[in-house]
Amino acid sequence: MNEPSTPPASPPTRGESTPRRVLLLAHTGRDEAREVARSFCKALTGHGIAVRLLAGEAQDLQVTPDQFDPPLELAEEDPSASVDCELVLVIGGDGTILRAAELTHVTGTPVLGVNLGHVGFLAEAEHDDVESTIDAIVHRRYSAEERMTLDVRVYRDGEVVTSTFALNEASVEKAARERMLEVVVEIDGRPLSRWGCDGVVCATPTGSTAYNFSAGGPVVWPGVEALLMVPISAHALFARPMVVAPTSVLAVELLARTDGAGVLWCDGRRAVDLPPGARIEVRRGHSPVRLVRLHEAPFTDRLVAKFGLPVEGWRGSSERRRRLDEGHDA
Repeated sequence: MNEPSTPPASPPTRGESTPRRVLLLAHTGRDEAREVARSFCKALTGHGIAVRLLAGEAQDLQVTPDQFDPPLELAEEDPSASVDCELVLVIGGDGTILRAAELTHVTGTPVLGVNLGHVGFLAEAEHDDVESTIDAIVHRRYSAEERMTLDVRVYRDGEVVTSTFALNEASVEKAARERMLEVVVEIDGRPLSRWGCDGVVCATPTGSTAYNFSAGGPVVWPGVEALLMVPISAHALFARPMVVAPTSVLAVELLARTDGAGVLWCDGRRAVDLPPGARIEVRRGHSPVRLVRLHEAPFTDRLVAKFGLPVEGWRGSSERRRRLDEGHDA
């Protein structure tokens, strides 16, 4: 699932027959994001790399194509926006990165996130890493790893009415606060249990630190190929988080004889109404999302940094060797 692919490590030249191009997405509702986005536009074009913006975001950033050389390119917000781009540079939080994943799901263009949000678990760089991020892009010092996605289908009366995807999770949730959902969950074509619950989360390892984490599910390392199913506030004796094979098919059926309607959310961005009797099937996606990596830091370090986990007092073997090399007491 995480097969690295490293672009050539040569800097660009203005005489290249095929110009280098980056699609830039920003959370333009934030002053800091707008400022950082304009800085990237200036720096990248200064190195001869064309920058493509969504037309609406260019207006929010108050920039025009002829301000830069090469001129900015403008595009509409659809999957074709990332065609011919070597990567998508995202200025914002995880929500903006998930929006980029929607735009690149078909093209497979790698996504590089610069975090201006809170946790920013999908991001590779922080807001104070702008200079080093620019340098990495200019000199192609980055790699891309593939992250598993979910293919999600909604059935009504045996007919597919919605087909979509998710990078983090597909969650089936109750539509009304005062009513629980009555569901039967199924794995690999066999019923597992019936739950009265607030919902069910089906997640990828990438999404294990998102909604799955909040719902009490396990943290799964990105290198693990698996699917996760986690009930939300289930009234049942057996209602444990489950980790199943990546080849499994997960299904959630809303019981037809109950009054509770539901809603399907994919990555918290795309919603589908679910009447009683609806069936939702989740399986491993055919098209992964590619996330850019600038560093080879272990996932453990990412967990510690993003969640601020306490590790003071750790005296592992590598740390002891480092301290001895630096002349500290062991």
